Amino acid sequence: MGSAAAQIPTSFGHELRACLRCRLVKTYDQFRESGCENCPFFKMDEDHERIVDITTPNFIGIISVMDPSRSWAARWLRIICPWLLHSCSLRGT
Repeated sequence: MGSAAAQIPTSFGHELRACLRCRLVKTYDQFRESGCENCPFFKMDEDHERIVDITTPNFIGIISVMDPSRSWAARWLRIICPWLLHSCSLRGT
């Protein structure tokens, strides 16, 4: 996964989006500013139209994991990066 520390969402309203590949949750503006730290090859910070194509506002639940090696939920969701917010489930757009 990415080496840069991901940002914590600045708000928790309807502007949250989840990356379709890694399920990282941030606001649209945060994806526009720094892209997805787990999926830098998408280069969302360079092409803002990709944000709409590669992220979704349709997700269920948010999980934050401090120690993925000790969390059954992190293993179940295949989360290996701590200190990030991930969606529990993605819904179709």
